[in-house]
Amino acid sequence: MLTKSMDRPVKSLSLRPPAACRQEKCRARLLAFVTAMALAAGALQLAAGQSLLAPAPSMGWNSWDSYGLTIEESEFKANAAWMAKNLKPFGWSYAVVDEGWYLANPRSHGKPAWQFTLDGNGRYFPAPNRFPSAAAGREFKPIADYAHSLGLKFGIHIIRGIPREAVEKNAAIAGSSYHAADAADRSDTCAWNPDNYGVKPSAAGQAYYDSLARLYASWGVDFVKVDCISSPYRAEEIRMISAALSKSGRPIVLSLSPGPTPLSQAKEVRKYAQLWRISGDVWDHWEPWPGRDWSQSLHGQFSTAASWAPYVEPGHWPDADMLPIGYLGPRPGEGAPRPTALSRNEQRTLLTLWSMLRSPLMMGGNLTLNDAWTTSLLTNAEVIAVDQRSMHGRPMITTPTVIVWTAEAQAGSDRYVAVFNVGERTERVARPWKDLGLESPAYRMRDLWEHRNLRTESSLNVTVPAHGSALYRLSPGSK
Repeated sequence: MLTKSMDRPVKSLSLRPPAACRQEKCRARLLAFVTAMALAAGALQLAAGQSLLAPAPSMGWNSWDSYGLTIEESEFKANAAWMAKNLKPFGWSYAVVDEGWYLANPRSHGKPAWQFTLDGNGRYFPAPNRFPSAAAGREFKPIADYAHSLGLKFGIHIIRGIPREAVEKNAAIAGSSYHAADAADRSDTCAWNPDNYGVKPSAAGQAYYDSLARLYASWGVDFVKVDCISSPYRAEEIRMISAALSKSGRPIVLSLSPGPTPLSQAKEVRKYAQLWRISGDVWDHWEPWPGRDWSQSLHGQFSTAASWAPYVEPGHWPDADMLPIGYLGPRPGEGAPRPTALSRNEQRTLLTLWSMLRSPLMMGGNLTLNDAWTTSLLTNAEVIAVDQRSMHGRPMITTPTVIVWTAEAQAGSDRYVAVFNVGERTERVARPWKDLGLESPAYRMRDLWEHRNLRTESSLNVTVPAHGSALYRLSPGSK
């Protein structure tokens, strides 16, 4: 359904920069122009395909990497306000409360000490001692309203299933004649979080998920991340949740976690979810994190991303996980509070790979503690444009030390080229354009990270530091 703003004809857009800003010295004004065009193009995409809940990869902030189970209302609002002020003009829009918002005492080191907050129908609601505006039955509606007042969208995390406590009390399922015991599969619990039972693929199970979706819609939720559902792949619960959200009366994006989602389910998952995780949790490590076999390294994400590249399509996005950059604290979901352990080269590599794959971009660091470097990564309109509006991103060259991806601009004949050095020493990469599947004999090159126009070249010839990357926009030219 088109919104009122989209009922009106969309005026044509000039893609020509202002006459006074066609020189490199006008960099700041040119970047602002690029950003405006990016957002306008996104609006046109939305108008053309309004039925898609996620016409472009979702961009936003998630609380897990900095607060784990423990985020409180004031902390959420501070990060949301910072995003609205500093990142919203670049397309960042989702503010997501991750796991544990229903725990009254999340710092009590687990069961049996944890105290859960449930309503009379067996559904979690936000703990009022942590989210004061949720008291008196208001639940998450005031916080969603706050996010919306900033021009943002509001999201929450849930673990699949029905709370054990609801089943023990055999709570009535709202809007139905069923009870929690009718919906629960007591033989099924999440391997790493046993707080819930699984939900039976039955009328009672559907009624329970329907009741959740109606509740979240009444709060004003725009995004639901469902955990412990992609690996192993829980097809029946995914279908039930998707069906529940679709009839909730509110557009709500469905994100599935954690991975790896099986490649064998690529066709299936695209029918029912807008985002799905392709790997285990990505933290701030180039190689595997010792003692945490469930974590995916940045280096390891290259092969996973390559496997999922053919399955990217508008409205449905393989998710390479959050961006563990900036400051991870004060209470990160894993490890001690810290500045990201990724080097600056590795941070650019992460953003470049995610953008070439067209992964969702969900910032994990504490936005209120962002430094200038981190902010520069998140406000590079030219790199964001690759993530939001490129096409057919894929690896063209893969060696033990060098990986080269290409993608197409949505309009015209421009191409994107990303060069990655995954080795341990500086690499010179020299290849004819035809090796990258590019047909023009020469290309004018623009460095998107440095915002610098380069020479017209008849081949690729760049030097890339260890764990580093380079990202270019190419325009056909002559030399």
